[in-house]
Amino acid sequence: MFYRDERLALFIDGANLYAAAKALGFDIDYKLLRTEFMRRGKLLRSFYYTALLENDDYSPIRPLVDWLNYNGFNMVTKPAKEFTDSMGRRKVKGNMDIELAVDAMELAPHVDHIVIFSGDGDYRPLVESLQRQGVRVSVVSTIRSQPPMIADELRRQADNFIELEELKEVIGRPPRHDANLRTEEVEFSDD
Repeated sequence: MFYRDERLALFIDGANLYAAAKALGFDIDYKLLRTEFMRRGKLLRSFYYTALLENDDYSPIRPLVDWLNYNGFNMVTKPAKEFTDSMGRRKVKGNMDIELAVDAMELAPHVDHIVIFSGDGDYRPLVESLQRQGVRVSVVSTIRSQPPMIADELRRQADNFIELEELKEVIGRPPRHDANLRTEEVEFSDD
């Protein structure tokens, strides 16, 4: 799947990856994740995308964002919008699809292989476009959760599908139950 001399870039949809790992019962160790993909090829960039609640006194994702920023990840954030849905549930709107797609398109001429950590079917046209530019695309998500966390059309379009559960031993750690250590805990809406 990977060639040691190929130039790699990682594009992590933070909320989507968090939801997939949570569905499989583990947390991601981002230092191990980066190390694993450095081992697989020449890792040029690691991007992490997330929306942040700016009006909260304490955002549970802020420590993760700060840590990633200081440890080799390019952080792409934007303010999230909070609202209450018709059922009275607190929701956050903070879709990062466009930001990820634009960055991937800009970086495509400089890499051989892009790894997208998301199962969002909205990325299928991006994957198709990257492939037309000669870039191989792997997608990391899971089909082993109920329901599966990857859209079938995205999985079919990708050159490689990497089952997140198969990376668990390499990049995972048991979930933390301390409320202050949560990451991506707020439910994001694509609406």
